[in-house]
Amino acid sequence: MSSLAPLFHGGPSQILWMVFGFLVVLTVLVFVHELGHYLIARRNGVRIEVFSIGFGPELFGWHDNAGTRWKFSAIPLGGYVKMFGDVDPTSTLGMAGLAELTAAEREVSFHHKRLLQRVAIVGGGPLANFVFAIVVLALLFATYGQPFTPAEVGQVQAGSAADKAGFKVGDTIVKIDGHTINRFEDVQQIVRLDPGEPMTIVVKRDGKLLTLTATPTLISQPDRFGNVHEYGQLGIGRNGVEYVRRDPLTAVVQAFGETWNLSASTVQAMWQIVIGVRSSDELGGPLRIAQMSGEVVQTGLVPLLWFMSVLSINLGLINLFPVPVLDGGHLLFYAAEAIRGKPLGQRAQEYGFRIGLALVLTLMVYATWNDLFHH
Repeated sequence: MSSLAPLFHGGPSQILWMVFGFLVVLTVLVFVHELGHYLIARRNGVRIEVFSIGFGPELFGWHDNAGTRWKFSAIPLGGYVKMFGDVDPTSTLGMAGLAELTAAEREVSFHHKRLLQRVAIVGGGPLANFVFAIVVLALLFATYGQPFTPAEVGQVQAGSAADKAGFKVGDTIVKIDGHTINRFEDVQQIVRLDPGEPMTIVVKRDGKLLTLTATPTLISQPDRFGNVHEYGQLGIGRNGVEYVRRDPLTAVVQAFGETWNLSASTVQAMWQIVIGVRSSDELGGPLRIAQMSGEVVQTGLVPLLWFMSVLSINLGLINLFPVPVLDGGHLLFYAAEAIRGKPLGQRAQEYGFRIGLALVLTLMVYATWNDLFHH
């Protein structure tokens, strides 16, 4: 099929790298996510029956001293932690005899824990993804350095939005639409998400503050997979890229900030897709992630760690979506339980999870379709 060519353009060796990179990246991120659930569940006295990387038939595994079965399964597209009292890996409903458990069994059952304990356990997965990203970014900022380029205009493209707005080489960008700018990377992040929208930009020129109005130009550019991405561009350049090593405390603070900015940008981009401002063709599925993983693995440890931190943030955000089957769906049910003073009925939960599963599968199929045919 010709549509597969951009994904497998490197031949057998590239396919091997793609599979290897995908397994490494996904295994680490799934382990981190499920470990968040596991640790908080154990902290709250829940018995863990299974900790699985992947779904389907077990490839290999072992039991620990607490009786948990740790295993790797055949389908490497996720994972799960099965707690005592769950009828299935999704923790949707308790088993049929849940009300007949002994007092000792109730003590270790997930479904018999207090509401806030269940909230903490479910939220532990996404939280672990954010913590992982912060730790990785902090290590990178403290060792390799943080991308930090002063927001000084190094060049202005003739005829560009910046040129028309009156930007000059040497201007330092101070604010954009009220947002304080600390580095050139902040400018890029804001401008990319708002093509065609007028922006009020404050610059410092010869020691004086000037207010300019510029409308980023809409740029359409194909990526390495042939998918067309749209983003905003002012038409200014910087004077090279600098990397600043941070002391440990500053590295952690900056990592928190970077994680927040990446999360906010991702949510904004997703919302733009929902309301139709941004094309849904940008949604990528497992094949695109595998392709990117294979390429990043070959470029070195630093790009790989950066890629994994970004992907971990995305995984945490996606799991917080209020869709049954995802962690956010469980949290939505718990919110309803807090308001009602009792859990939703079994039938309501069953229908909710069926609808949620259908939505997730539909989104996965659509994203995979984008991987294969939108080139």
